[in-house]
Amino acid sequence: MVAMICLEDLSKRYGQFVALDGLNLEVRPGETLALLGPNGAGKSTAIKALVGLLRPSRGRALVGGVDVWKEPVRAKAQFGYVPDRPYLYGKLSGLELLRFAAGVYRLPRARAEARIEELLVQFRLERFASSLIETYSHGMRQKLSLAMSLLHTPQALILDEPMVGLDPHATRLVKDLLREYSKDGRAVLYATHQLHLAEQVADRVALVHRGRLLALGSPRELLHQHGSADLEEFFLRLTEDASESETTLV
Repeated sequence: MVAMICLEDLSKRYGQFVALDGLNLEVRPGETLALLGPNGAGKSTAIKALVGLLRPSRGRALVGGVDVWKEPVRAKAQFGYVPDRPYLYGKLSGLELLRFAAGVYRLPRARAEARIEELLVQFRLERFASSLIETYSHGMRQKLSLAMSLLHTPQALILDEPMVGLDPHATRLVKDLLREYSKDGRAVLYATHQLHLAEQVADRVALVHRGRLLALGSPRELLHQHGSADLEEFFLRLTEDASESETTLV
């Protein structure tokens, strides 16, 4: 099966600092994959390289078999992206921003209006659709970013810390989205610090530490292999062991 999202030998250096060190990772059609790792592990760097925001020093990032850096427009048409901190133009209303994004994706007008209405209702933003984005709370901006990423029903959904600032209803909505969106042959990749979220909704988990892939598998497989009671214990054990090994080598 051809991967929907593929990172091949992805590396990123800043002088002597190595943010990514030959990361290889695939997300298959029909799969939700959680990207875990401590602060500075390389999760956000990998995602930014994947979505075309940060050029890698080496390696390739592909979506639907299309190289993001060689064919950026074609590749970006296939995914939706939600950053951890949505920076949205405050002088537009939520409705105006969604219509603008629909135009970027070249959605037919009737289809775009129907989809926008559907998403505004889904994310409980219909009452605020005509309000300027500068009046939105952080959680509302996050929901608007999610709605914008789903406008064109992309084959891949890529999210960086999607739960930040969400109220309980929106949190439940995003959990369901992460769990269900991949079921029709699409793919979901999301980075998170919330281990319980990965345990609840991910088909597979990738643990990244200091720019390298440390472990990959379903939550059940990883817990069984490493004799851990939950993902928190697994996470702490592997990252601490890896750090100790590197210290010993030095």
